[in-house]
Amino acid sequence: WLKPSRPKRWLLSSHSPRSQQPAVIMAQQFYDAEFKESHVVKTVKDVEADKFITAFAQHLKRQGRFEIPKWADVVKTSKAKELPPNDPDWLYTRTASMVRKIYIRGGTGVGGFRKVYGGQFRRGTCTNVFCKSSGKIARYILQQLEEMGLVEQDENSGRNITKEGQRELDTVAVQAAEVGEEDED
Repeated sequence: WLKPSRPKRWLLSSHSPRSQQPAVIMAQQFYDAEFKESHVVKTVKDVEADKFITAFAQHLKRQGRFEIPKWADVVKTSKAKELPPNDPDWLYTRTASMVRKIYIRGGTGVGGFRKVYGGQFRRGTCTNVFCKSSGKIARYILQQLEEMGLVEQDENSGRNITKEGQRELDTVAVQAAEVGEEDED
């Protein structure tokens, strides 16, 4: 009742997608390397996300204008989490991530950030369900950013980046790119 299957012709041909993958990858790497040489970093969008977030978190910590609340070491970031974050500077990292998201796509509010930082709620034997993150953390970070003058409330809803905030974020992005280039060399 089972017929032996014949080998597919396209699997054996030299025009299959698998045989072209290494050549395509090599071409893309060469193409990317050509443009990286003349690439000048001017904004946050020009820097990789992880490099910028770590650099801006360090910038916030060095500045000392961002107040860490008493509850920061005991609070969970979501009801889906079992423990608080292990990193003692997690609030600086979350702040840097949030301000980057506001820079790239303004108008995001507390509800939007709850969805972004939410995750799977594991309910034991029941199926996993999506769960939003803590609104208090997002609200506190946005209020602190407003006090610092990096973010302002949008007339419709959510928050937008201010001119001063954009200038500060761009300078940190340029510095992060310079540090990244020194590490690569």
